[in-house]
Amino acid sequence: MERVVYQQMAELDDRHWWYRARRRILAELIRRAGQLPRQAQILEIGCGTGHNLAMLGQFGHVDALELDDEMRALSEKRLGRKIMRSPLPELSEVPNRHYDLIGAFDVIEHIDDDAAAVAAIATKLKPGGRFMMAVPAHQWMWTAHDVANHHKRRYSKRALKTLIENSPMRLEQVGYFNSLLFPLAVAERAVSKLRGKDNGDVKLPPAPLNAALETVFAAERYLVGRLPLPPGLSLFAVASAR
Repeated sequence: MERVVYQQMAELDDRHWWYRARRRILAELIRRAGQLPRQAQILEIGCGTGHNLAMLGQFGHVDALELDDEMRALSEKRLGRKIMRSPLPELSEVPNRHYDLIGAFDVIEHIDDDAAAVAAIATKLKPGGRFMMAVPAHQWMWTAHDVANHHKRRYSKRALKTLIENSPMRLEQVGYFNSLLFPLAVAERAVSKLRGKDNGDVKLPPAPLNAALETVFAAERYLVGRLPLPPGLSLFAVASAR
């Protein structure tokens, strides 16, 4: 990602509605679909600033991996121990058949060979271990935000299903989220392009709007993984190691 993206993440990840609501949604999805043992071994690939680590720590012992030196240092402060530095698909520092849950949240879209990345992740799961991923949806939604984040692609639901079904893992669930705000996002991006302000910046909205957006987005946690949601800004998938 561009340096400015990391800086914005570090500044906003504990306050911005998108980060806050997404953590609540991911936590509920893990509770429902993870089927984790007590003291589960958990790995987050591409942990960025470490803003998901406390949430993941509710479910077991958390390890993490991050390539960017500055963000890895910040994550190590949050986690209190070393963060691995090992790129996909090699994952050379990551032990084989070790984890009950591996999460890659808005990571796989950054990888040139996503099939190789998912296949490598499968080798790090215990038999029956779960892999959870989130990715941006709809290639037609491509904007300067994707460029600044160095995305290689956005996914269709069919493409995400095919990616998992062609991997060594078994697909358990796939679906959309960030659906309630999807019409608003489509309109906002269209207006930004027309006005020539599609610059990829992420800013903190005024407090009342930030709170309202978090409330609406977080409300999806009652539905994600239980009922299929209509098209949204993001897709999730849950898979299990064979």
